[in-house]
Amino acid sequence: MPNKIIGRLKAASKYLVVVAAVLVFTGWFLTTPPGFFGKVDAIAYAVCHRISERSFHIGNFQLPLCARCTGMYLGAVVGLLFQTIHGPKRSKVPHWTIITVLVLFFVAFGVDGSNSYLYLLRQVQPGFLPQIPNLYVPNNTLRLLTGSGMGLAIAVMIFPAFNQSIWADYDATRSALPGWKSFGLLLGIQIILDLLVLTQNPFVLYPVAVISTLGVWVLLTMVYTIVWVMLMRQDNSFTKIRQLWVPLLAGLTIAILQTGAIDLIRFWLTGTWNGFSLG
Repeated sequence: MPNKIIGRLKAASKYLVVVAAVLVFTGWFLTTPPGFFGKVDAIAYAVCHRISERSFHIGNFQLPLCARCTGMYLGAVVGLLFQTIHGPKRSKVPHWTIITVLVLFFVAFGVDGSNSYLYLLRQVQPGFLPQIPNLYVPNNTLRLLTGSGMGLAIAVMIFPAFNQSIWADYDATRSALPGWKSFGLLLGIQIILDLLVLTQNPFVLYPVAVISTLGVWVLLTMVYTIVWVMLMRQDNSFTKIRQLWVPLLAGLTIAILQTGAIDLIRFWLTGTWNGFSLG
Protein backbone atom coordinates (compact mmCIF):
# COMPACT_ATOMS: atom_id res chain seq x y z
CA MET A 1 0.00 0.00 0.00
CA PRO A 2 2.72 2.58 0.83
CA ASN A 3 4.38 1.92 -2.55
CA LYS A 4 1.08 2.51 -4.36
CA ILE A 5 0.59 5.77 -2.51
CA ILE A 6 4.12 6.89 -3.35
CA GLY A 7 3.54 5.97 -7.00
CA ARG A 8 0.36 8.00 -7.17
CA LEU A 9 2.06 10.95 -5.53
CA LYS A 10 4.86 10.81 -8.07
CA ALA A 11 2.36 10.73 -10.94
CA ALA A 12 0.44 13.71 -9.58
CA SER A 13 3.47 15.62 -8.32
CA LYS A 14 4.06 17.58 -11.52
CA TYR A 15 0.61 19.14 -11.37
CA LEU A 16 0.57 19.59 -7.61
CA VAL A 17 3.99 21.21 -7.55
CA VAL A 18 3.16 23.66 -10.34
CA VAL A 19 -0.13 24.67 -8.71
CA ALA A 20 1.52 25.01 -5.30
CA ALA A 21 4.37 27.07 -6.79
CA VAL A 22 1.96 29.49 -8.45
CA LEU A 23 -0.14 29.90 -5.31
CA VAL A 24 2.81 30.30 -2.95
CA PHE A 25 4.70 32.75 -5.16
CA THR A 26 1.54 34.80 -5.81
CA GLY A 27 0.83 34.99 -2.09
CA TRP A 28 4.40 35.99 -1.33
CA PHE A 29 4.42 38.58 -4.13
CA LEU A 30 1.19 40.21 -2.98
CA THR A 31 2.08 40.39 0.71
CA THR A 32 5.62 41.76 0.43
CA PRO A 33 6.66 45.40 -0.18
CA PRO A 34 6.25 46.75 -3.73
CA GLY A 35 9.08 47.28 -6.21
CA PHE A 36 12.01 45.13 -7.20
CA PHE A 37 14.15 45.94 -4.19
CA GLY A 38 11.09 45.70 -1.97
CA LYS A 39 10.91 42.03 -2.95
CA VAL A 40 14.66 41.57 -2.50
CA ASP A 41 14.43 43.18 0.95
CA ALA A 42 11.62 40.77 1.84
CA ILE A 43 13.87 37.76 1.19
CA ALA A 44 16.61 39.24 3.36
CA TYR A 45 14.08 40.22 6.03
CA ALA A 46 13.47 36.53 6.74
CA VAL A 47 17.10 35.70 7.61
CA CYS A 48 18.89 38.91 8.64
CA HIS A 49 18.52 41.55 11.36
CA ARG A 50 19.21 44.25 8.71
CA ILE A 51 20.61 46.70 11.26
CA SER A 52 21.54 49.84 9.35
CA GLU A 53 24.85 50.43 11.17
CA ARG A 54 25.99 46.92 10.29
CA SER A 55 25.12 47.10 6.61
CA PHE A 56 26.62 48.66 3.51
CA HIS A 57 24.85 51.59 1.88
CA ILE A 58 24.61 53.28 -1.49
CA GLY A 59 23.63 56.78 -0.45
CA ASN A 60 20.37 56.34 1.45
CA PHE A 61 19.84 52.84 0.03
CA GLN A 62 20.71 50.07 2.49
CA LEU A 63 21.74 46.71 1.08
CA PRO A 64 19.13 44.04 1.83
CA LEU A 65 21.51 41.94 3.93
CA CYS A 66 23.89 43.10 6.65
CA ALA A 67 27.62 42.98 5.94
CA ARG A 68 28.05 39.51 7.49
CA CYS A 69 25.09 37.98 5.66
CA THR A 70 26.13 39.69 2.42
CA GLY A 71 29.50 37.98 2.67
CA MET A 72 28.04 34.64 3.68
CA TYR A 73 25.47 34.32 0.90
CA LEU A 74 27.77 35.86 -1.71
CA GLY A 75 30.47 33.36 -0.71
CA ALA A 76 27.98 30.51 -0.90
CA VAL A 77 26.86 31.48 -4.42
CA VAL A 78 30.45 31.92 -5.61
CA GLY A 79 31.47 28.59 -4.08
CA LEU A 80 28.57 26.73 -5.67
CA LEU A 81 29.15 28.28 -9.10
CA PHE A 82 32.87 27.55 -8.95
CA GLN A 83 32.33 23.90 -8.05
CA THR A 84 29.60 23.50 -10.67
CA ILE A 85 31.93 24.77 -13.38
CA HIS A 86 34.90 22.76 -12.11
CA GLY A 87 33.10 19.44 -11.57
CA PRO A 88 29.30 19.52 -11.87
CA LYS A 89 28.68 15.98 -10.56
CA ARG A 90 31.68 15.44 -8.35
CA SER A 91 30.73 14.42 -4.83
CA LYS A 92 33.92 13.60 -2.98
CA VAL A 93 34.72 16.02 -0.15
CA PRO A 94 37.99 17.97 -0.47
CA HIS A 95 41.25 16.89 1.16
CA TRP A 96 41.33 17.09 4.95
CA THR A 97 43.76 20.02 4.85
CA ILE A 98 41.20 22.07 2.90
CA ILE A 99 38.48 20.98 5.32
CA THR A 100 40.72 22.19 8.16
CA VAL A 101 40.90 25.65 6.59
CA LEU A 102 37.11 25.66 6.21
CA VAL A 103 36.75 24.73 9.89
CA LEU A 104 38.98 27.70 10.73
CA PHE A 105 36.68 29.89 8.63
CA PHE A 106 33.77 28.55 10.68
CA VAL A 107 35.59 29.32 13.94
CA ALA A 108 36.43 32.85 12.75
CA PHE A 109 32.77 33.37 11.85
CA GLY A 110 31.71 32.23 15.32
CA VAL A 111 34.30 34.32 17.17
CA ASP A 112 33.61 37.50 15.21
CA GLY A 113 29.86 36.95 15.42
CA SER A 114 29.95 36.36 19.17
CA ASN A 115 32.19 39.37 19.77
CA SER A 116 29.96 41.50 17.57
CA TYR A 117 26.81 40.31 19.35
CA LEU A 118 28.32 41.07 22.77
CA TYR A 119 29.25 44.53 21.52
CA LEU A 120 25.67 45.02 20.31
CA LEU A 121 24.21 44.02 23.68
CA ARG A 122 26.44 46.56 25.40
CA GLN A 123 25.26 49.24 22.99
CA VAL A 124 21.61 48.66 23.85
CA GLN A 125 22.19 47.63 27.49
CA PRO A 126 25.18 49.51 28.95
CA GLY A 127 26.93 47.54 31.67
CA PHE A 128 25.85 44.15 30.32
CA LEU A 129 28.24 41.40 31.51
CA PRO A 130 31.08 43.79 32.39
CA GLN A 131 33.33 40.89 33.41
CA ILE A 132 33.47 39.64 29.79
CA PRO A 133 35.59 41.98 27.64
CA ASN A 134 35.17 42.52 23.93
CA LEU A 135 38.13 41.08 22.02
CA TYR A 136 38.10 44.05 19.62
CA VAL A 137 35.77 46.65 18.16
CA PRO A 138 33.76 44.88 15.44
CA ASN A 139 33.45 46.42 11.99
CA ASN A 140 31.82 45.72 8.65
CA THR A 141 35.08 44.71 6.99
CA LEU A 142 35.56 41.80 9.41
CA ARG A 143 31.87 40.94 9.16
CA LEU A 144 32.13 40.72 5.37
CA LEU A 145 35.33 38.65 5.39
CA THR A 146 34.27 36.17 8.07
CA GLY A 147 30.85 35.89 6.45
CA SER A 148 32.48 35.10 3.11
CA GLY A 149 34.58 32.36 4.68
CA MET A 150 31.48 30.83 6.22
CA GLY A 151 29.68 31.02 2.88
CA LEU A 152 32.49 29.16 1.13
CA ALA A 153 32.42 26.49 3.85
CA ILE A 154 28.67 26.04 3.40
CA ALA A 155 29.06 25.75 -0.37
CA VAL A 156 31.85 23.17 -0.11
CA MET A 157 29.74 21.04 2.24
CA ILE A 158 26.36 21.23 0.52
CA PHE A 159 27.65 20.70 -3.04
CA PRO A 160 28.77 17.06 -2.64
CA ALA A 161 25.74 16.29 -0.47
CA PHE A 162 23.44 17.55 -3.22
CA ASN A 163 25.22 15.55 -5.91
CA GLN A 164 25.20 12.35 -3.84
CA SER A 165 21.47 12.69 -3.30
CA ILE A 166 20.37 13.70 -6.81
CA TRP A 167 22.48 12.21 -9.58
CA ALA A 168 22.46 8.59 -10.67
CA ASP A 169 25.89 9.05 -12.26
CA TYR A 170 27.59 11.20 -9.61
CA ASP A 171 31.37 10.98 -9.41
CA ALA A 172 32.32 9.69 -5.96
CA THR A 173 36.03 9.47 -6.75
CA ARG A 174 36.79 13.14 -7.39
CA SER A 175 36.20 16.41 -5.58
CA ALA A 176 35.13 19.65 -7.24
CA LEU A 177 38.04 21.13 -5.26
CA PRO A 178 40.68 18.47 -5.90
CA GLY A 179 43.62 20.38 -4.49
CA TRP A 180 45.11 23.60 -3.23
CA LYS A 181 45.38 25.06 -6.70
CA SER A 182 41.62 25.04 -7.25
CA PHE A 183 40.87 25.98 -3.65
CA GLY A 184 43.37 28.84 -3.83
CA LEU A 185 41.74 30.08 -7.02
CA LEU A 186 38.33 30.02 -5.32
CA LEU A 187 39.73 31.94 -2.33
CA GLY A 188 41.36 34.45 -4.65
CA ILE A 189 38.10 35.08 -6.50
CA GLN A 190 36.23 35.58 -3.23
CA ILE A 191 38.88 37.94 -1.83
CA ILE A 192 38.76 40.05 -4.99
CA LEU A 193 34.97 40.24 -4.76
CA ASP A 194 35.17 41.23 -1.10
CA LEU A 195 37.67 43.97 -1.89
CA LEU A 196 35.35 45.25 -4.61
CA VAL A 197 32.47 45.28 -2.14
CA LEU A 198 34.57 47.27 0.33
CA THR A 199 35.04 49.99 -2.29
CA GLN A 200 31.26 50.51 -1.88
CA ASN A 201 31.02 51.40 -5.53
CA PRO A 202 27.34 51.37 -6.61
CA PHE A 203 28.21 49.39 -9.76
CA VAL A 204 29.49 46.64 -7.44
CA LEU A 205 27.00 46.88 -4.59
CA TYR A 206 23.79 46.77 -6.62
CA PRO A 207 24.51 43.38 -8.27
CA VAL A 208 26.02 42.08 -5.03
CA ALA A 209 22.82 43.05 -3.22
CA VAL A 210 20.73 40.99 -5.63
CA ILE A 211 23.09 38.00 -5.97
CA SER A 212 23.74 37.61 -2.24
CA THR A 213 20.05 37.89 -1.36
CA LEU A 214 19.00 35.38 -4.02
CA GLY A 215 21.63 33.13 -2.45
CA VAL A 216 19.19 32.67 0.44
CA TRP A 217 16.71 31.00 -1.88
CA VAL A 218 19.46 29.09 -3.70
CA LEU A 219 20.69 27.38 -0.52
CA LEU A 220 17.19 26.68 0.79
CA THR A 221 16.13 25.32 -2.60
CA MET A 222 19.07 22.90 -2.66
CA VAL A 223 18.28 21.65 0.85
CA TYR A 224 14.57 21.21 0.18
CA THR A 225 15.24 19.59 -3.19
CA ILE A 226 17.25 16.94 -1.38
CA VAL A 227 14.40 16.49 1.11
CA TRP A 228 11.86 16.26 -1.74
CA VAL A 229 13.68 13.55 -3.68
CA MET A 230 14.10 11.56 -0.48
CA LEU A 231 10.39 11.79 0.34
CA MET A 232 9.49 10.83 -3.22
CA ARG A 233 12.05 8.02 -3.15
CA GLN A 234 13.78 9.46 -6.18
CA ASP A 235 17.29 9.45 -4.74
CA ASN A 236 19.95 9.11 -7.41
CA SER A 237 17.33 8.98 -10.16
CA PHE A 238 18.46 11.87 -12.36
CA THR A 239 21.11 12.18 -15.04
CA LYS A 240 20.27 15.55 -16.62
CA ILE A 241 19.34 18.90 -15.13
CA ARG A 242 16.14 19.17 -17.17
CA GLN A 243 14.85 16.03 -15.46
CA LEU A 244 15.16 17.80 -12.14
CA TRP A 245 12.67 20.62 -12.73
CA VAL A 246 9.93 19.19 -10.51
CA PRO A 247 12.13 18.62 -7.40
CA LEU A 248 13.83 21.99 -7.93
CA LEU A 249 10.50 23.77 -8.27
CA ALA A 250 9.23 21.96 -5.18
CA GLY A 251 12.36 22.98 -3.27
CA LEU A 252 12.02 26.60 -4.38
CA THR A 253 8.34 26.63 -3.43
CA ILE A 254 9.12 25.40 0.09
CA ALA A 255 11.93 27.98 0.33
CA ILE A 256 9.54 30.79 -0.62
CA LEU A 257 6.94 29.44 1.78
CA GLN A 258 9.46 29.38 4.63
CA THR A 259 10.83 32.88 4.03
CA GLY A 260 7.30 34.22 3.53
CA ALA A 261 6.09 32.69 6.80
CA ILE A 262 9.06 34.17 8.70
CA ASP A 263 8.37 37.54 7.05
CA LEU A 264 4.76 37.53 8.22
CA ILE A 265 5.68 36.53 11.78
CA ARG A 266 8.41 39.16 12.01
CA PHE A 267 6.17 41.85 10.54
CA TRP A 268 3.39 40.86 12.95
CA LEU A 269 5.80 41.22 15.88
CA THR A 270 7.53 44.44 14.77
CA GLY A 271 5.02 46.21 12.53
CA THR A 272 7.71 47.29 10.10
CA TRP A 273 9.68 45.96 7.12
CA ASN A 274 12.75 47.87 8.28
CA GLY A 275 15.66 46.30 10.08
CA PHE A 276 16.14 46.32 13.83
CA SER A 277 17.25 49.60 15.33
CA LEU A 278 20.02 50.27 17.82
CA GLY A 279 18.17 53.33 19.08
